[in-house]
Amino acid sequence: MGFTPPVVEPLEPVWLERLQAALANKTKPVGSLGRLEDLAAQLGAVQRTLTPSVRPLAAVFAADHGVAAEGVSAYPQEVTRQMVLNFLQGGAAINVIAACNQIELRVIDCGVIGDFPPEAYQAGLVGAKVAHGTANFARGPAMSERECREAWDVGAEFIAARVDEGYNVFCFGEMGIGNTSAASALMAAFCGLPAADCVGRGAGLDEAGVARKAEVVAAALRLHALTLDSTPLAVLAAVGGLEIAAMAGGMLQAAARRALVVVDGFISSAAALTAARIRPAVLEYCVFSHCSGEAGHRLLLRRLRTEPLLDLGLRLGEGSGAALVTPLLYSAARLLCDMATFDSARVSREQ
Repeated sequence: MGFTPPVVEPLEPVWLERLQAALANKTKPVGSLGRLEDLAAQLGAVQRTLTPSVRPLAAVFAADHGVAAEGVSAYPQEVTRQMVLNFLQGGAAINVIAACNQIELRVIDCGVIGDFPPEAYQAGLVGAKVAHGTANFARGPAMSERECREAWDVGAEFIAARVDEGYNVFCFGEMGIGNTSAASALMAAFCGLPAADCVGRGAGLDEAGVARKAEVVAAALRLHALTLDSTPLAVLAAVGGLEIAAMAGGMLQAAARRALVVVDGFISSAAALTAARIRPAVLEYCVFSHCSGEAGHRLLLRRLRTEPLLDLGLRLGEGSGAALVTPLLYSAARLLCDMATFDSARVSREQ
């Protein structure tokens, strides 16, 4: 069975030039709004318009990880399911931040261990379970190739349906105990880095726990014989996660449909890295919201040659950092749509 991801066209230079010219004609010194102007130009180029709009949706993909059995997380595995229920009850940080910023929130179960009661689906849970968690990648492949593709399709189909509903900005978040280990393994494999450079405290490991996590990830890379020549799908199936595969598939689908991708923290960035190994142009559609407190994230952002908008020491996940930058997107769009030009305001230009 073949794997054919959607085509992602690079942003068109002509649109970036038109948008930069439009911004230069606003009543301000050229470039005086700094990176906000870059954000406005990117948003307009993605949508191919001088008057972009922002209709955001935060998508939190949830799944469990078999590698949690290796003691790589400070929290027990059942927390994944408990936190999904918390999302549905409106009690998590992402609920509060999304509500503050007029962001629609959806939670997608693509691999949580156990089943959810009917009321969870009535509260909006999207049921798309591929498996009850991944296998332990320290002992064998995390997923079969079929499971990996199915999880990828979960994300792609979810985003495609939301684009059809009119959403054009997607904040990608996740929930899954053990998923920083999967993200670290993906980073190490794709970037050719030692595991020790990629692992961190996750949800709160001590120094001994971090050392243990590095050993587990390094051993897994050897077990699966992953190299820079390994195909992205092979790496993802070997050491990835169901929610990471779903996010990567969703990111490519969003870019292919000319929607903006707002990347959250370390795990979401690992999904973006995976997507970029398949379609490099996807990064032109990505806004990297923040640099997390997770040790490997700053290095990963450097490898992606990008600079995040915020650096607040966040390390929560859930899409919380992605949601926090949405007000910047609202502002960037309104600058293009509402700000006067020198001619319309009859203001003299700088000499």
